[in-house]
Amino acid sequence: MNKKESKISASLMCTNPFFTKETMDSLEKANIEYMHLDIMDGKFVPNLGLGCDYIKKLRGYTKIPFDYHLMVLEPDAILPLLDIKPEDLVSIHFESTFQVQRTLENVKKYGPKVMLAINPATPVSALEEVIHYIDGINILTVNPGFAGQPIVESSFRKIEKLFNFLKEVGREDIDVEVDGNITFKNANILKGMGANIFVAGTSSIFGKEGIIEGSIEKLRDAISGNSSVDKMIA
Repeated sequence: MNKKESKISASLMCTNPFFTKETMDSLEKANIEYMHLDIMDGKFVPNLGLGCDYIKKLRGYTKIPFDYHLMVLEPDAILPLLDIKPEDLVSIHFESTFQVQRTLENVKKYGPKVMLAINPATPVSALEEVIHYIDGINILTVNPGFAGQPIVESSFRKIEKLFNFLKEVGREDIDVEVDGNITFKNANILKGMGANIFVAGTSSIFGKEGIIEGSIEKLRDAISGNSSVDKMIA
């Protein structure tokens, strides 16, 4: 049974920039646990994401901790440009650097929870030599870079392998974040498998003009761990 507290990380990439303040106010009122910030360089993924200066300015508008997702090559160069706080999460990609342990240690110096992200095609076995360096895993259920993609179907089988691996190495304590096409139904399934941090985007809480009414409550129900909500989730 998954006893870790379920948390929502709202993806700012999915907001309409014309309604950013209103959206953030809504997230504050809903007690969202994290603000998911996708930082992209156009090289590691074929898209450009949120800029570091822009992200720094967001600190003045919200008390929600940041969930930094660095989709960049050589992330060590980006870390000093971010205003990282101890209550934040920082995900770096296994595939983004040749010196994974060194980068994880560099992240740790800033005091946040250190997360390692892996792409859909990266096997769970890649975690074997770094599992004791991290506080959590960000498992991508779509190929990163763009919102609105369908889930990679093999993700469910992969996550099952992940939790078997965590049990084998005695790391069932760590956070497992799932990122990509986290619909209400997928969130409910992934919660049952053991995930506890859910990246919420256009598949669940965000519409063209901000938060969809009632969507956060519906997502909360989906990740409540209460099997009685299964039939309510479309």
